[in-house]
Amino acid sequence: MTAQKRLHLAISGKHHQALRSHLFPGDGKEAVAFALCGRARRSDLDLLLVQDILPIPHEQCSVRTPTLVTWPGEALDPILARAMAKGLAVVKIHSHPTGDPWFSPTDDESDRVLFPSIYGWLDQPGPLASAIMLPDGRMVGRAVDEAGIGAPIDCIRVAGDDFLFWHREHGTTVPAHAMRVAQAFGEDTYARLRRLKIGVVGCSGTGSIVIEQLARNGVGHLVLIDPDTVEDKNLNRILNSTAQDARVAVNKTLVMKRAIDALGFGTIVTAHPKDVFDKGVLQDLSTCDVIFGCVDSIDGRHILNKLASAFLIPYIDLGVRLDADGKGGIDSIWLAIHTLQPGGSSLKSRGVYSQAELEAAFLQRSSPAEYEKQRKEGYIKGLVVNRPAVISVNMEAAAGAVNEFLARLHTYRNLANSRYAVRRVCLSDPDASYSEGDGEACPDMQRLVGTGDEKPFLRMPALEDD
Repeated sequence: MTAQKRLHLAISGKHHQALRSHLFPGDGKEAVAFALCGRARRSDLDLLLVQDILPIPHEQCSVRTPTLVTWPGEALDPILARAMAKGLAVVKIHSHPTGDPWFSPTDDESDRVLFPSIYGWLDQPGPLASAIMLPDGRMVGRAVDEAGIGAPIDCIRVAGDDFLFWHREHGTTVPAHAMRVAQAFGEDTYARLRRLKIGVVGCSGTGSIVIEQLARNGVGHLVLIDPDTVEDKNLNRILNSTAQDARVAVNKTLVMKRAIDALGFGTIVTAHPKDVFDKGVLQDLSTCDVIFGCVDSIDGRHILNKLASAFLIPYIDLGVRLDADGKGGIDSIWLAIHTLQPGGSSLKSRGVYSQAELEAAFLQRSSPAEYEKQRKEGYIKGLVVNRPAVISVNMEAAAGAVNEFLARLHTYRNLANSRYAVRRVCLSDPDASYSEGDGEACPDMQRLVGTGDEKPFLRMPALEDD
């Protein structure tokens, strides 16, 4: 690992819970487990993505005290064999029941002895990592490379019911324009917002509003994806767009970047005026901490669900549906906000789309003429319109999605976030609105958890370079 590179460790909520149960069995003694991790390597960042947790059974440990745990070397043999067979990285994680927030001299000596042998087994370039879990579930860690103990891990994130981020650097100066945000959610939450990199796919009706809210709440880095340009027909719902933008066909991501830059809040904006099926775009998205999906295409939603699973990223999907009465009126207006976590249910398993509809969407992409034989459902059923949208409805959906994100980042709800994996809001009949928890895990998405840069990318040969 070069000195310039940052290191992030990502883990699903389910793996974090399993790890915490093993490391803190209630006896006040240290315990240890190993994580097998997929990888992602970028020019400025290494990602370690937990695929599986392999605990060292308590009874196999020769010593367990409140400040020390040791185990026989042969307990590690099957773990390293699996890592070597699959080309996975290894992370050691042990508990500090005393709450000591950093590595002890004994921990230092243990890592200096252990990791050279792990590198000898794996025969792969680093970095690997060593981490500590504290009694409240918080984690800290450090890189370990061929040269020995390295720098602290820059960020550890947990993509679960709550969005947990532990950054190497703490605190930040709160500027005047952010005082109200810090007053509402606290300076610690504002500091996390400043360090987050959030992707928004789709910069039109709901997307432009999500982007505006994220920027004004102080998110540090936004990655924006949309291949389309502003047109007269969507000026009524794209924030910050102008008639001049429509006349000269400015890409929507560039309209958003222009507006955010003009705010002067210091938010970094990376604009990708491309389709989300571009591999370079997906690779940039894979380094995000959270993703918002503001697209209406089934295949677009599906690939974002896959990306979030492979790279352990919390994913919030927005949907708007208006049902017509066939007489020029509206029967119902529904908003749907889906929060998805790696290893849980998927948009497909939740019934947002079927396998047949997904296949039709991919057919549209590969063979538009053939696809035209199939009728695709629009925003309003029963009316022949060009994707109608109403900004007030989009505002409601976008605000609901951003507030969902904030509730999971700041955990301000009275009830557990696990109850709100799906939120359906009926504007025409508020009493029909409801929320529900996560359903059964989706086997297809489970197989992708923590796979990272495995080839073919997202197990889609079409994404590989020629």
